[in-house]
This record gives sequence, structure tokens and C-alpha cells, in this order.
Amino acid sequence: MTISNTTGPEQGAGNKMPDVASQPYAGAKGALNWVGMSEIQIPVFVLNNRGEKIQTLAHVQAYVNLTNPEDKGIHMSRLFLALDEMLALHELTPALLQRMVERFVESQHGLSDAAFLQCRFDYFEKRPSLKSDNAGWRSYPVKLTAIQRAETFSAEIALDIPYSSTCPCSAALARQLIQEGFRATFGALDAVETDAVYRWLGTPEGIRATPHSQRSMAQVKIKPAHIDESLPLTALIDRVEDALQTPVQSVVKREDEQEFARLNAANLMFCEDAARRLLNALSNSAEIADFWVRVNHLESLHAHDAVAVVVKGVVGGYSDAPGEFISS
Repeated sequence: MTISNTTGPEQGAGNKMPDVASQPYAGAKGALNWVGMSEIQIPVFVLNNRGEKIQTLAHVQAYVNLTNPEDKGIHMSRLFLALDEMLALHELTPALLQRMVERFVESQHGLSDAAFLQCRFDYFEKRPSLKSDNAGWRSYPVKLTAIQRAETFSAEIALDIPYSSTCPCSAALARQLIQEGFRATFGALDAVETDAVYRWLGTPEGIRATPHSQRSMAQVKIKPAHIDESLPLTALIDRVEDALQTPVQSVVKREDEQEFARLNAANLMFCEDAARRLLNALSNSAEIADFWVRVNHLESLHAHDAVAVVVKGVVGGYSDAPGEFISS
């Protein structure tokens, strides 16, 4: 049997592509909270503490709600096109995110009245060493979230900020062993020369125990008091690191390492101590309307972490539920 081609090239060229989304919807009905896309990769610029625009890769989530139970779906490609036009290769700011979510709602032509946008990226800064004249690049995981509901806009800035913590209990136990070593070495003598003690303290037998310390992580989420054309990332990092006093370093010479050891000894901290320091530091800022803090001491003694959580306590503000790392 011969099958003939009854549709010629000219006839086929005029056919329209099927548009399933515009066809009547006969399935299950229901309004939806959020519909959109996640893990969109978009290059953006972020202004750092040196006034430089640093390009970084943002992993983006973009959603709108679907208000009418009878509607089949949203115009998803319009969200992507808005991101490409307004966000890609632009400086990332809270004000820009506000314009973005407003654009999301407008693009749906009555299908939606709420929008959600989240950008997750690494923020790069060149931070000075503690003592030497060096500086090195540090990266901080950041998550920016913007939500538009009817006429109400809210923004959130979240950072993971590493620091060092030395256990006060371990320090006390180490001091006791050093005291016992001193008594064992010099206890039988009626008098001890200062130089002899000085030399002894410089030996492995003199400092026979050291307290355990660990890299720790402060997770900080804030709601800014004002929506600005700049991100207060440097100011927030400085506020946290100034409160804790033991920031993780990049470029380290011997004088920097010694200063780091001194700072750890001068700032012995349980997780409760670190959380209270941040509570006081963030409560004193007029630029922060609300905050949530979780400190994580990634124990070197235990196989588990020590954690403390604190919130500002604003009515209707952050829940005190423990969260998770931005990178997780």
C-alpha cells in the first residue's frame, strides 16, 4: 500500500504549534500557594567592602501563587524572562528584589497576587590579617529572600559566618594540668628563679595540655529595617565578627597565628556565650528590624555539635525553631 503525502510544504508551514496551556482545564481544581522554578543559575554582581563589583553565580528560586482554582497554570516562562532581563549581570540589592517580585505578579495578568524570589550565592570579600599587612579573600554563603503578598513586601538577608571557639571547661582543665606540672617540677624548692620558670614554660613539659577549640559557624538571618539600594553584608559580617572576636583567617603569618591564639584565650566561649554576644550586638542595631541566630560549635571533642538559638523576640517575628546551614 502506498501512503501519499497529502500535506505539502506550503500547507504545513502555516500550522500553529499546539498550546496546551490555553485549552480548557478539566482536571482536579484548586488554588496553589507557589508555582515556579528552582535552581536557576544566573550570574549577578555584588558590591563588596572595597567598592568593587564582584561577579558571582546565584542559584535562584522564583515563584508566584495561582489564585483561581479554575486556572490551569501560570506563565512560567515570563518569570524566567524577567529574571534574565532584570537580574542577570545586574547588581543584587534588596530594592532590586522588590522590583523583581512586583514584576513577577504583573507578568501573570491576574493569575497571581503574590511572588517569592530567593537568591543563594557566595559573597567574596578581602579581609585583613590580624597583625601582618596582608589581606586574603574570604567567601560567605548568603541567601536573599523577597516576598510580595498583595501590597506587603518583606525581605530577609541570611549569612553563614565562620569563627573559632575555645571551650572554657577544657581551658580550665588544661590550666590545672599545667599547675600540677609546675608543682611537680618546682614544688620541692624553697625558692624558684624567674628565668627557670620562664624557660620551663617554653618547653612541651611546661605547657603539657591545651584546651580544645573548633571551627564554629554563626547562622544569622535578619529583616532589614529599610529596603535600600545596597546590601549591608559587610556591616553585618563586621558586627558579628567584632562581637565574637575570633574570626577565621585567610592569609596567616606567624604574628597573625599568635594573635589568633591570644584572641581565643581571651574569648573562651560555650555556644551559649557566643549566642548571647550576638543577641546583644544585633539588638543594638537600628538597621535590623528582626533577627534569628543559631551558633554551631563543630566540636573537636565530640562527634556531635553544640548549638544555641536566639531570636530578637518581635511580636509576629521569627520563630525560634532551629534551622539549617545555607549551604545544606
